[in-house]
Amino acid sequence: MIRSSRSFRIIARICRIVLACTFVASGFTKVIDPWGTALKINEYLSIYGFERLEPWSMTFSIWLCGAELMMGCMLLFRVRVRMVSIFALLSMVFFTLLTLLSATWIPVEDCGCFGDALKLTPWQTFLKNLVLLPMAFVVWYRYRPDRIFAFKPAEIVCALFFFAFSMGLGTFCYRHLPLIDFLPYKVGVNIWEEMHASASDAGDGGAELRLVYRDRATGREREFALDDPEWQDTTRWEWVATRIDEELPVVEALMSEFSLRDADGDATERILTAPGRVYLVCVTEFDGVGRSCARRLERLVRRAQAEGALAVCLTPEPLSEVTYRSFGDGADSVRCYNIDATVMKTMLRARTGVVVLDDGVIVRKRNCRDVRP
Repeated sequence: MIRSSRSFRIIARICRIVLACTFVASGFTKVIDPWGTALKINEYLSIYGFERLEPWSMTFSIWLCGAELMMGCMLLFRVRVRMVSIFALLSMVFFTLLTLLSATWIPVEDCGCFGDALKLTPWQTFLKNLVLLPMAFVVWYRYRPDRIFAFKPAEIVCALFFFAFSMGLGTFCYRHLPLIDFLPYKVGVNIWEEMHASASDAGDGGAELRLVYRDRATGREREFALDDPEWQDTTRWEWVATRIDEELPVVEALMSEFSLRDADGDATERILTAPGRVYLVCVTEFDGVGRSCARRLERLVRRAQAEGALAVCLTPEPLSEVTYRSFGDGADSVRCYNIDATVMKTMLRARTGVVVLDDGVIVRKRNCRDVRP
């Protein structure tokens, strides 16, 4: 039989290793950034009309990415390949169809299969899946005679270890920050210089920079020019993507949409170019700041004032007037500025946390749980 031939076993082994390495790479790059995967899941839920499921996106993000990483590890180390190959084949069929829809019927900018580590267009992702799908079939066919649930003691130990490692890694990165930062706002970056360098590079190439925002009320998307002030109204518009219009449209993760505003106007340049140390306290929802987190931020603000450093609060919550906010029970307050919710989540993968600048350069990023003034 074909399945028992030596050449087929070699082909099946190669397919298993390639499939396993792809699953490990894809699962790892996403599980260390569950916030980014949750944002991508929310985008798909919004496109297909399942917005009511968005509160569960973070849980599904950790589970999905952890399961992918776990499957890759089990395939790589030949742990219950018969059972894992069934899930691998089913997942490849599902995601091949999904990416075909994303490339044709309901286009998306990026499928997110490798998180922010590697950006692939929907067509590139679909072609990748077309290559992996036959491999998954070969692996399933090769191990089809094996019993599905005949676990050996060593396999049980390995499976439990891979499960604990995958889910634990995702939970750790959710509660703290990604182990590896693939985003534009990483440590060592000068935000003000990079956002203008990105816009300048686009202009030098004869391209036009376009910002894509979604109306929060209607859900409709609209493109704006960079100098159009209307997109800076964060109470109405939510950032979706940044496009460079050339002969062939190219989507890049640029920083030109970064904007800090309040009732007095745009404060982006003043804050990002302030000399010395600047503490950017990022708060998604003030009502969601826990008591222990508030105490940490209170001590941080007090320390900033003692240092003579600038501390400001960034939030996507609407600010109708110049607003000052204190944390905990202290009287020390900081001025608040509006920032787009997606931009803030791109800069800091946390509901509440701190980004520290030295002369405009990001030197430290912390989840509120890890703030130690």
